[in-house]
Amino acid sequence: MLSAGVQTFSKSGFNGCSVQDITDAAGVPKGSFYNHFESKEALAAAALEHYWTAGTCDQLKILTRTDLAPRERLRSYFEAATCAIVQIDFTCGCLIGNMAAELSDHSPLIAAQLSAIFMGWSRQVGACIRDAQAAGEMQSDADPDQLAAFVLNAWEGALLRARIEKTERPLRQFIETLFTSMLR
Repeated sequence: MLSAGVQTFSKSGFNGCSVQDITDAAGVPKGSFYNHFESKEALAAAALEHYWTAGTCDQLKILTRTDLAPRERLRSYFEAATCAIVQIDFTCGCLIGNMAAELSDHSPLIAAQLSAIFMGWSRQVGACIRDAQAAGEMQSDADPDQLAAFVLNAWEGALLRARIEKTERPLRQFIETLFTSMLR
């Protein structure tokens, strides 16, 4: 049911789908939903965690690859993320960003889950930036944690624009600006 929740929330949004849509996607009776989840909001929080640990985290493994230099790992991560959104024709986007836009003002549970995910994501990007600074691949005068938070904020904005425009141009601009102006 978690995978069906991720898929349905990604495609339709939280408010654009019903519990029935999710159980139909999972191939289970609607009545069984409440044996597992207290509410659609509880499923959304669990779906975010599942998305983060099962999907996004796999892509984040690029940031810790030892066969690539740290700066190259960071670029490879954003290149892979760009390819993923292009492959799905700029639909769905990032469930984390989608849920943040749709629910963070209305659900303390979802806002807390999103905050934890963004902190973990920032830590991983920050660690890669710190490694690149230590290796002399980029300037070391910027705080890597603050820079990581900024980079992810910019990425989410570029992803939103790419979905609106149905082109990878905003993502390519993000990558080009990041690696030619900011992380040098």
